[in-house]
Amino acid sequence: MNIVSLEELPKEKVTDFFHEHWGSSEMVISSGVYDCAALDGFAVLNEAGVIKGLITYVVKGEECEIISLDSLEEKKGIGTSLMKEVENVAAENGCTRITLITTNDNLLALKFYQKRGFRISTIHRDAVEKARRVKPKIPLIGHDGIPIRDEIELEKGMTGDEK
Repeated sequence: MNIVSLEELPKEKVTDFFHEHWGSSEMVISSGVYDCAALDGFAVLNEAGVIKGLITYVVKGEECEIISLDSLEEKKGIGTSLMKEVENVAAENGCTRITLITTNDNLLALKFYQKRGFRISTIHRDAVEKARRVKPKIPLIGHDGIPIRDEIELEKGMTGDEK
């Protein structure tokens, strides 16, 4: 698996990835508004140099927040490998926890993160409606026909006790 820092990729390639898979590189969540194409992160490239997975994050003091994670091929270890890269960065920066936010409809993400030691820490009720005021393109209905309404914050401690 070829994992590279986003700094090694042309900015247009990263921006194009977000436009194709998210509609834009702008991420609007409770913790802020981010241009994902400008954030630190990692990508998994196939042999042809095509992005097959991408993760972005920000380090704020002792917290590392994952802003986005995409894996275009399920069950191949792409998401897990990208998560491990960010966990290494968090450890190198002395972070005590890693956090992230997903939406209430994203049941696959909730399963993925919880299997990797993350726990639900906060539910931001109606947060997506607030985000739509900034980014109206956010759909009303998500995975499996579930209305997208709430944000679910998850966290994982960096004490070494989590598995």
